[in-house]
Amino acid sequence: MNRIKNEELERGIKYLIQASLEVNGVVEPPDVIGAIFGQTEGLLGEELELRELLRTGKVGRIKVNITSEQGKTRGTILLPSSLDKMETCLLAAALESIDRVGPCEAKITVEKIEDVREKKREQIVRRAKELVRIIESPETQEIIRGLRETVQQAEIREYAGLPAGPAVESSDSLIVVEGRADVLNLLRAGIKNVIAIGGAGQIPKPIIELMNKKLTTVFVDNDRGGDLILKELMQVADIDYVARPPQGKSVEELTTKEIYKALRNKVPASTYGKTELIDERMRKLSAEAANLRGTLRAKFFSKSLEQIKEVPVREIKQQLSSTEGVWAIVMDGVATEELVKMAVTRGVELIVCVRKDIPKAPPGVRVLTQEELFKH
Repeated sequence: MNRIKNEELERGIKYLIQASLEVNGVVEPPDVIGAIFGQTEGLLGEELELRELLRTGKVGRIKVNITSEQGKTRGTILLPSSLDKMETCLLAAALESIDRVGPCEAKITVEKIEDVREKKREQIVRRAKELVRIIESPETQEIIRGLRETVQQAEIREYAGLPAGPAVESSDSLIVVEGRADVLNLLRAGIKNVIAIGGAGQIPKPIIELMNKKLTTVFVDNDRGGDLILKELMQVADIDYVARPPQGKSVEELTTKEIYKALRNKVPASTYGKTELIDERMRKLSAEAANLRGTLRAKFFSKSLEQIKEVPVREIKQQLSSTEGVWAIVMDGVATEELVKMAVTRGVELIVCVRKDIPKAPPGVRVLTQEELFKH
């Protein structure tokens, strides 16, 4: 069967009609082919005349495979077609109209119409995947990584005794990172105007002068060390932007896509502190809201996001009336108008709930559903 399909593909065949044949008598393949040509003649008009289609190569050679046993003949018919889908289906339907082969009653049933090209595409894709696995074998990847590492190591320069990319002096902009591994990772991503300053401490004067002359982005880790470096740099140099990696990742382990995304999301240094504080609060409250789902409980938080207490939802109003310093309420429940009004009188500025049953939040308080907070 595969050999037949390959032969048909070479002749531009698109579809293969596969039909079963049952004859109430003993016949030979030429009898079946004769019945096909004879009983379909003139049935579908001149454009789909089977003899003409065969002559012009629009259908391939009809193949009949049959066996006879106990006075009955059974087998298959294969009819290759290079017609379009609709014309091929008409031709298949015409086959089923044949009811006799010679003097014997017969029945032809089309089992399926196979897109031969699709099979070929599947073979190509399967082989392509095999070739990719060969190319991406561990040995090959190790060689490639080694070559890249060698190139990147060769690209590292020193500026004022610190690891840097080759474009640190020539570029109009500068990216400041923490260590040599960070420089290497940015070089892998094709970023060459990068310099590492090491940990927090005395920043060399030439580095400060370089940052003051160029459009500078500080790209440091989201940890205590990164915070200290950023704080020091903002005190001694003219910083234009701040970029940070995603939570839980360091600059040296980011993928190329993650590096460029983090740099696209950089924020002006003048607004960085405020933006980060808001983002940090929202991240923490999002996590708290997720943890409370399905518990029918609520948590009170201070402005510094320290948890004051956790209470059942049904006791929120009672507990709120006797609790001081509540800045936010995160609850697995519905924010009603009565609750929101009481929260305003108690100095609450933010309520996170599953659903809000209020026409509009009064001044002084924000009411967000958990879904709205997750999108924040």
